[in-house]
Amino acid sequence: MRPALPLLLALAFGSLCPAAESLPPLKDGRVPTNLTELWGAYDPRAEALESEVTKEWEQDGIVCRVIRYRIGTFKGQPATMAAFYAFPKGAKTLPAILQIHGGGQSASLSAVVTNAKLGYASLSLNWGGNKMTFADGKIYDGPNTAWGSLDATHPPQRNKANHFAGPTEPDAYTLDPVDSPRNDNWFLVTLAARRALTFLEKQPEVDPTKLGVTGHSMGGRLTVQLTGIDERVKAAVPSCGGSGDFTGDPATFPGGAESKRSPRDLATRSENPYITRLKVPTLWFSPTNDFHAHTYNFAYTWREVAAGRLGFSISPHFNHRHSDDHSLTATLWFEQHLKGTYQLPATPQLQEKKATADGLATFVVTPEAGRPVKEVRVYATADAHALTAFWRTIPTTAVGQEWRAAVPVLDAKDPLFVYADVIYETPEAYRKIPTNPGVGQSATFALSSRVLTLTGARLAAAGVRPSAQRDRMIDDGTHGWQDWFRLNWGNPTLWTATTRKVKDPLWRGPLGARLAFEINPANDTTLYVTLTRNAWGAFGPGTGEYYAAVPLKANGGWVSVELGVEDFQPVDPKGAQPLQNWSTLTELSLQGHASVVKDGTKTALPSTPWKNAAVTRVRQMRWVGGQYQGDAPTAPELSEAERTKAFNDAIKASLEQEKKDRDGK
Repeated sequence: MRPALPLLLALAFGSLCPAAESLPPLKDGRVPTNLTELWGAYDPRAEALESEVTKEWEQDGIVCRVIRYRIGTFKGQPATMAAFYAFPKGAKTLPAILQIHGGGQSASLSAVVTNAKLGYASLSLNWGGNKMTFADGKIYDGPNTAWGSLDATHPPQRNKANHFAGPTEPDAYTLDPVDSPRNDNWFLVTLAARRALTFLEKQPEVDPTKLGVTGHSMGGRLTVQLTGIDERVKAAVPSCGGSGDFTGDPATFPGGAESKRSPRDLATRSENPYITRLKVPTLWFSPTNDFHAHTYNFAYTWREVAAGRLGFSISPHFNHRHSDDHSLTATLWFEQHLKGTYQLPATPQLQEKKATADGLATFVVTPEAGRPVKEVRVYATADAHALTAFWRTIPTTAVGQEWRAAVPVLDAKDPLFVYADVIYETPEAYRKIPTNPGVGQSATFALSSRVLTLTGARLAAAGVRPSAQRDRMIDDGTHGWQDWFRLNWGNPTLWTATTRKVKDPLWRGPLGARLAFEINPANDTTLYVTLTRNAWGAFGPGTGEYYAAVPLKANGGWVSVELGVEDFQPVDPKGAQPLQNWSTLTELSLQGHASVVKDGTKTALPSTPWKNAAVTRVRQMRWVGGQYQGDAPTAPELSEAERTKAFNDAIKASLEQEKKDRDGK
């Protein structure tokens, strides 16, 4: 495509001749019942793209454009897609990366510019139809995505139904006049992404045989669907999306969230049939506790994807984002499979072995021989609630070419979920590469193993016996922030460290205990300790967030803090119950800032910047006093309304965190 002059940009979309429909009408009203029928003979190259450049500029040697292309014609009206496109000026035969944004987001200029600086042409779709933003924060006010007679944007949208999550019954903005999987927005946006591949392969600076795709959240799921249906994709990195629907037996494959979908939906609208078609190198790029990419569902639905084409990059403790070393792995995946400039080590192998003599579950990690390994970490949890599970770091011992780990269990009937990370030194060429907002450069990168899911019966058959003991010491500080995930680390006000360790029965708070710890402020400031109770219905109905504001006087060393349940106030007092005990905690955070809800509005509490935010430490975090009172409550299933609210709240929180990323670490 050659840049068009501004006066010529209003061509193409007002053709005098009506275009043929991109998708044929249903034959005798019969709707598709599988993926083959859903896509039929659709050819994403068949229709003219009628692409146009609506804005062009250069920055740092990168050519940047806002473009639009024709998605297709539906119900007599054209649908068009806006996008950011970037590539290194003067470069030829470039590999190209298609980037697909997540829910509530828009096309990302930073993503395509970062990819261009790394030596790729890159296109970021604006499928959701939201305003597109330039690097200086200004809003692009030119022609945007227009779905015509359909509406495949993300809510809020013109039609009242959410055809990403809800039923596919017909309305004014659906393709078919009957309940049909072709009314599903996942299908429509996947079709638009297939047309994006057509755009990329036609660009003079692009090598059409080297097309990759990545996307985050909803874009992660779309990445899986696109990779499964379009053979032009040669490498894929779905981020936080695409785990699919669990259709197994929880008695033999624990932890999965059982699907309630109809057979037709499982065969057409689910990721499952796309996953079975994956044939190119695909990196599963999702953290342990992601709300949108269920870890245990993934372990089941992806279990038969061939090891030779599947890699794993699983950040421990995070939800809907990644650690820097795992983010680098995603970059290296494309460097290997699109450029051929780097060869990643092979996927590490994780195997269950016979229990030790004292009844500990035993596992062996085997990295690729001959590649120097910096560290091997094994993570394990007995918690079948994937979204709130705490993943314990299990010590490993090197024995020849293997690393061994022994895991004590608390209860004979509990399942066990285990995976391993193998840590490697970053090659010099990749230590200072450009990164996206919220992602730092890393001196290491991490490759993960598959996630093993073991029933209590299987563990018993291997000789495993209960041996773990409850521990009042939550974190003695000797392992740094090993059991936490950190956000905006180093920012004097926005820094946050969070752990789910208080949910694990091994470290759950006794009744009547007090929370005590030491922290090292470099100046007089305020520490906010926040607690989340019963996130995602882990212990039944009702959830809540609580905070305690702790004034600290710096003394050049460690400052002691001790808190009881009475010291915590609800973040949103409307209808909130006082914190009664520690038994249903799912998260504990230490942070330099906090917000409360006043009259329905989120309001920031006073904060004083921390001079040592980048080197803040905690130690001797423990429960003082109190008595253990048996197990925490069991968890009945959330209602659909409760699950939808939790899901929407999680999306909102993710978008808020991304804004913090853009505002600075």
